[in-house]
Amino acid sequence: MTAGADAYKLMAEYYDDAYAAKKDLVDVPFYSALARCVGGPVLEIACGTGRVLLPVAREGIEIHGVDNSPAMLNVLRKNLQSEPEEVRKRVSVSGGDMRTFRLGKKYRLVTMPFRPMQHMHTLEDQMDALKTAALHLDEDGVLAFNVFYPRYDLIMSSMGEEIPEMEWPLPSDPTKIVKRYFRKESVDKINQSFNGTFIFRTYQDDRLLKEETEPFKLSYYTYPHLQALFQLSGLESVEEYGSFAKTPLDNDSMEMIFILRAHPTKIVASVDYFRSGGSVHGLKHS
Repeated sequence: MTAGADAYKLMAEYYDDAYAAKKDLVDVPFYSALARCVGGPVLEIACGTGRVLLPVAREGIEIHGVDNSPAMLNVLRKNLQSEPEEVRKRVSVSGGDMRTFRLGKKYRLVTMPFRPMQHMHTLEDQMDALKTAALHLDEDGVLAFNVFYPRYDLIMSSMGEEIPEMEWPLPSDPTKIVKRYFRKESVDKINQSFNGTFIFRTYQDDRLLKEETEPFKLSYYTYPHLQALFQLSGLESVEEYGSFAKTPLDNDSMEMIFILRAHPTKIVASVDYFRSGGSVHGLKHS
């Protein structure tokens, strides 16, 4: 990302409509349930347009969102205006880089939903992002985040091809359809990342009206890599899942989902309590 530039300006324009059309995106109930279980205040890092943040606020929980994209935050602030006053009062937002921001406040729950850690492309950046999260946890607080489980066959496939991903009607004119494609252009196996381009095409009656593009880079992680990062960042994993249905993290998993503590002094014995709907390791809503 170029200094001073907003790498997500185009993505922000289409983000809410695109992901509303993505029916297999099922992370919101997981993070909302976790917020209800742990209680507020909550800090969401890389909050974007509020796709996860707003449902948490609707649960009656105070939440602060941080993002480095002014375009994303502008959409979030616009979305907030459509919420009832009691929801708006629970939400605060600020701009900031997840590697460096410091709010001077502690939170019972810090979340990084929908893979912002995969936008950290160096070991230093990855450690700094996790340390930022850890520094904002209160004494009994927990951090939750997810990344995708790497499928190397998919990562290395379809190079240079335009892959259709999703489509949706343009809200301002439903006679127009936006279709999003992704073209993978390179893979860096050493640094575990790939580069590509998102392509947004707007159609009316199968006639192409407009084409827009935005570059995209994503890192991927192995399980041992993440465990090493946790140790280097002063974190310890206390619960791990392979899906948002809380299935075990194993070879069938599509996601790697972690709940962590910073420098834990006491780990409650029953790691199954949250799975059954209870509090996370003794944390109760107050």
